[in-house]
Amino acid sequence: MPDPAFVLRAPRKPGDYPEAAAALSAADPEWPVTPDLLRVWDEAADPDLFLTEAVAEQAGRVVGVGRVGHDDFAFEEWRYWGNLSVHPEARGQGIGSALYAELLARVQSRGAREVRTMLTDQPHHAPGRAFLERRGFRVAWERYESRLNTREVDLNAFDGLLADVAADGVELRSVADLAADPERNRRLWELDWLLFQDVPMGNTLTRRPFEAWVKQELEDPTFAPELSFVALRPGLDDPLTGPYVGYSTLGRNPAGFYYIGMTGVRREDRGRGIAKALKVAAMRALAAAGGGEIRTFNDPPNVAMLGMNQSLGFRRGPTHLRYELRLGEQP
Repeated sequence: MPDPAFVLRAPRKPGDYPEAAAALSAADPEWPVTPDLLRVWDEAADPDLFLTEAVAEQAGRVVGVGRVGHDDFAFEEWRYWGNLSVHPEARGQGIGSALYAELLARVQSRGAREVRTMLTDQPHHAPGRAFLERRGFRVAWERYESRLNTREVDLNAFDGLLADVAADGVELRSVADLAADPERNRRLWELDWLLFQDVPMGNTLTRRPFEAWVKQELEDPTFAPELSFVALRPGLDDPLTGPYVGYSTLGRNPAGFYYIGMTGVRREDRGRGIAKALKVAAMRALAAAGGGEIRTFNDPPNVAMLGMNQSLGFRRGPTHLRYELRLGEQP
């Protein structure tokens, strides 16, 4: 019996969230999502940026999800970032092709010159990589993923490092412990932007508005404030960041693993072991809470951070591939 026909339509929210989350999780089982996460992420999106979405419905069930909009990390009016997922059970019927053609036409009508997306080199993403390459997408950047399980690391080996950082006058406190600081969120926003500008990501980065950043970072349900740490110099009073000189964040994926969102230290305090100590503090806090796997992501030019992670016990995992389509160059 032939597969039932499908239709493309606008997503119906919140009703589509459960089936959309199921399709997304089946398409990328390494990074599952939940209906609640999809709702929160939608609510946290910057309303000033363009975004368009479509779903594919078959036999009364959402089996495909696609969206494309402005790249808020590297904004240009003509640059877009997109994602497209089809449930493995519904592949091979033209659903992905139809979603792709519909969404591409929408951004082309706005004068799009470039579309970006990201997949890993893992086997479950092989069909997606082939799909992109047939349409003219090319790999423009790599990002390395590394993994560590706190249960397999001797965290006592870093006692000397933490003692040296403390002797240098630096305190490590969790983001949760700093909740009483009325300037915490704004100081972290300022510090985050200061640090991101030095991360070699192969992009000219753009800054997210304060309100959007807080929703997307500190208020995200995956964010673990008790496992994320800030480095402070109590005597320092920087006009933007106060005593905050560095920080490292951990988030928790629904699959149960943790991931590092950002680790950095301002230029004046680099080379003192603070960034490494921040990661150790997070590792120890996670170990005290029962332990688990941590994943982190670094770009090839960031040799110092890659070396630091290796010294902490991280081992290389998948490579994340940023694909780009230059419109006018596709087959």
